[in-house]
Amino acid sequence: MSLHDDAVLVLKGYEDQSEEQSELRRRYLDHLAAHPDGMWKACAAGHITASALVVDPSRKRVLLTLHGKIKKWLQMGGHCEPDDATLAAAALREGVEESGIEGLALLPGGPVRLDRHSTPCAWHLDVQYAALAPAGAVEAISDESLDLRWFGYDEVADVADASVVRLMQRTRERL
Repeated sequence: MSLHDDAVLVLKGYEDQSEEQSELRRRYLDHLAAHPDGMWKACAAGHITASALVVDPSRKRVLLTLHGKIKKWLQMGGHCEPDDATLAAAALREGVEESGIEGLALLPGGPVRLDRHSTPCAWHLDVQYAALAPAGAVEAISDESLDLRWFGYDEVADVADASVVRLMQRTRERL
């Protein structure tokens, strides 16, 4: 099965009752139907991306990266790569690469949220997961980040944009 096929299956199975999330789901599926290359950065009309909010529920905190290009505190994530077998694998790869934490495990139940946003390269149609950090996890900054820091749940709204806050809130509901 191709990554494109996996993304279609994941999105068809994504269930969120909100009107906004249902509309995004429909837009993502329409995008993939219209663009066979819609998984890749080269697709100028936009592309599916995968991200993971790294969470340490025992300490009620999340790990955010100060993105090198965008200069905002964000969850780990980015472009899909040819070696990614699934969207979940892409999100987990991004989480590990950008956090430096081995042993992350995606929260069961599939994606937590969808978020569509404009970036310097194109529209990102982000499929957002949550990743649980193992006990005693130690982060390590990557080349893509200016900084990497743990924030308490109540601190996220002070440093991150509304999309990250919504992702954190939805993740806490799922926990």
